[in-house]
Amino acid sequence: MSTQSTVNVLVGTRKGGFIFSSDQDRRKWTVSEVLFKGWNMMHMVIDPRNQRLYAALNHFVFGATIHYSDDMGKTWKQCPAPPRFTRPSASGRPGGTPEESYSGGSIPQTPEQVLKVWNIEPGRANEPGVLYAGIQPASLFKSTDNGESWVLNEGLYDHPQRGQWNPGAGGLCLHSIVLDPSDPNRMYVAVSAAGVYRTDDGGQSWQPRNKNVLADFEAKTFPEFGQCVHKLALHPSQPQVLYQQNHCGVYRSDNYGDDWIDLGEDKLPSRFGFPIVIHPHDPQTIYVMLEESDQFRMSVDGQAAVWRSRNGGESWQRITAGLPAQAHVVVLREAMVADNLSPAGLYAGTDTGQLFYSRDDGDNWEVLADFLPPIQSVEIAMS
Repeated sequence: MSTQSTVNVLVGTRKGGFIFSSDQDRRKWTVSEVLFKGWNMMHMVIDPRNQRLYAALNHFVFGATIHYSDDMGKTWKQCPAPPRFTRPSASGRPGGTPEESYSGGSIPQTPEQVLKVWNIEPGRANEPGVLYAGIQPASLFKSTDNGESWVLNEGLYDHPQRGQWNPGAGGLCLHSIVLDPSDPNRMYVAVSAAGVYRTDDGGQSWQPRNKNVLADFEAKTFPEFGQCVHKLALHPSQPQVLYQQNHCGVYRSDNYGDDWIDLGEDKLPSRFGFPIVIHPHDPQTIYVMLEESDQFRMSVDGQAAVWRSRNGGESWQRITAGLPAQAHVVVLREAMVADNLSPAGLYAGTDTGQLFYSRDDGDNWEVLADFLPPIQSVEIAMS
């Protein structure tokens, strides 16, 4: 049980952000004013080391940037030096814009443009000031001064495979950043559509880690890279175990991503979904929300549902209590999260503006909010 008394649900939408707050019984909620009204908020997250909020924002006029707040969203300041490219990639990239010129047909002569900031990940507890940001086009940036300035990770940007990465439906994005809590030199990123990459030397070099992960949209069924990961996660008590929801299934790795086990074949009604959440107190308990297929992106059988496994994905339970039937909802990769209370609360935001939640480890669900703009991210901040 957390010693902090207030549960804050941080919601990022296509037209701004919201903070819903309650005490630990999670029955009555208040909501903030709209934060950054009209801005596309991809992600809002708290740094538990100093209680600073960060918002990954995109605007059709002002571009992509990051803001932060030190008073739980009452006032905000823009990062003075947000993520920006200052040189072209040595490996080239797919999908160049018409105004870019290329030498030899592959290497851009001008720096790329940051199109979106997708994700912000606070560093480890013993890394004060460190944060990471995932960018479109797929790149990793790091800050060592609490988000005031950001530096490109050149090892990943110049990876020799980068020029062969292909964008998913949402663009070529780096959306998942996972830090190994037991090894300061090991971390993972997930790119749509390139797959999982791991570094063991603090980001100087990166290796694809996609063995046994299906890519049924590619000519090669199990390529070295090119898979479309939708979300990557680990539990800090078992850093060797990784889970991913992929375009082509749900997978677990028991050896730091060296190879993967298919958890969905013949066990789940669909391979396609976006979020995956690990229970805060039980690393064997995981949750997914699935869609009918990559072609028909709506609820399986027209029933909003959560699938829960209590044994690391070996078997699954379909949960529908409190979730609407005859519903065709989509929950995106950042839009499902768990709090750290006991029993745990779970929260899922839809692209049709509903925010569902459970106060009992996912057994029963109810509506926390409705008629919001399309929800892109949901995070928890305890205060």
